[in-house]
Amino acid sequence: MTQLLIIKPSSLGDIVHGLQVATSLKAQCEGLRISWVVREIFAPIVRASTAVDQVYIFERNSGAKGFLRLTKELRKTKFDYVFDFQGLLRSGLITSRMHAPRKVGRSDAREMAGIFYNEQVPLPPDGKRSHALDILLQFCPVLGAKAELRETLKFREVDSLNLRFADARGGGKPIVMFPDSRRAEKNWGGFKQLTEMILREVKNRKVIWAGSNYVHDRIGYPPTQFFNLTGNTSLVSLPALIQRADWVISNDSGPMHLAAAMGVRVLGIFGPTDPRLFGPYPLTAPGNVVVQAPVGDLKLLSAKDVYSRFQRARARFAS
Repeated sequence: MTQLLIIKPSSLGDIVHGLQVATSLKAQCEGLRISWVVREIFAPIVRASTAVDQVYIFERNSGAKGFLRLTKELRKTKFDYVFDFQGLLRSGLITSRMHAPRKVGRSDAREMAGIFYNEQVPLPPDGKRSHALDILLQFCPVLGAKAELRETLKFREVDSLNLRFADARGGGKPIVMFPDSRRAEKNWGGFKQLTEMILREVKNRKVIWAGSNYVHDRIGYPPTQFFNLTGNTSLVSLPALIQRADWVISNDSGPMHLAAAMGVRVLGIFGPTDPRLFGPYPLTAPGNVVVQAPVGDLKLLSAKDVYSRFQRARARFAS
């Protein structure tokens, strides 16, 4: 059995990309056991992934004691490979403490993390202008695997009361929206108007808002058509909710990447970030649609424009 340790503590979107690489490695490499170092806030989704066999918690705020506790636990296992997907000082330090003959990191690592590796993977042909997932896929050849995705992400099923609305009869699969993003400049303000347009279109259409932070909705959405899960969406139930969606509409965020990774149709709304580098992967997939705000300013992107783009995207699948 080959023991691989992946170090990728954060953030959600980056972890999703890492899980896609882990899934591809599991599909290509027989007898591979994958362990993962992750922050406690993101641990539930890594534990739920069928590609990961063991999870170790990185307690970011626990200081030196927490770091030593983690590395002591990790050193009980002799890994064959350590892949530092993060490429920062803290992940480089963890790598340096591991019992492993091959410690592999990114060639674009920052904060001098590169001094802790004995191997570095090259960047893709487009260099730093490559998509974030293409950069991580360069780790695959270290294990003799192809630098390509194999299979979609799969997660262990969970039971959740929050999924009952999505499973309710009538209206077909819901449209799931994520109106919040970790960075304020990536938050588009038109989700309320977009929801009204979609609910007016078909009387039994269902829309679910989801996300970790609460977003207030306008009073008056029919309760049989609309359900607000923002502030009450756990990482454990997130994959199951997305899997039930007809479409996911989202800011540039972790849930957007998760939907694309699971093969669910997604419309990503982009402002200052470049979808060529951070869009739903791959951008060439028919079900991965991007709307970018004029000159990167989300205030200039109207709900009417997004709704029109969404209608055109859905029409392709209806024909």
